[in-house]
Amino acid sequence: MDHAAPRTDPRIVRTRRLLRDAFVELLEELDVEKISVNRLAERATINRVTFYLHYRDIPDMMEKMADDMIEDIRAILQSPASRQLSVQESEWPLMVNLLQHIAEHCRFYKVILATRRTPIFTERFLRLLTDMVVERIERPEGEAALAATGVQRDIAVWYGSSALIGTIISWLRHDMPYTPVYMAKQFMLLRRHHEKKS
Repeated sequence: MDHAAPRTDPRIVRTRRLLRDAFVELLEELDVEKISVNRLAERATINRVTFYLHYRDIPDMMEKMADDMIEDIRAILQSPASRQLSVQESEWPLMVNLLQHIAEHCRFYKVILATRRTPIFTERFLRLLTDMVVERIERPEGEAALAATGVQRDIAVWYGSSALIGTIISWLRHDMPYTPVYMAKQFMLLRRHHEKKS
């Protein structure tokens, strides 16, 4: 028997997309505190009652949007193609795929990450990047490299995840002057540079 996840009704997907797009548009114009359900429903061209069929309120919608964002990014990071590669090889396509995803949805990411209006998204994204850095450090070669540097593990994690999110946010704020592939190469060069110095 097939236990695949039930498919979400296309109408639900469409309504949530309308709401998300309207929310992003409004965030480009207003502080989040000034966004009301009425204003959001009007911008999304849906009925206010329809909003409440999907979300309790705006904070609940943001929470669910953050869940969806992390789910999308996790799907990219856990793609089977990259898992079949060696440790060094796998990080390159992972970073390219992550940056390409952000570039494809740059309007969304620019508003929710590169402004200081919605910290929930930045906090969730930072947590995900922290998990990525921890996973890399916990590999045998990562532990050995860290031991050789004399850097405390928790400080290495804070530094690595903050550098990643800070660079991605700056890239968005500067209207992505470099391609995702070029950015991924730069990340790899920076990492090699740090590893050589230790």
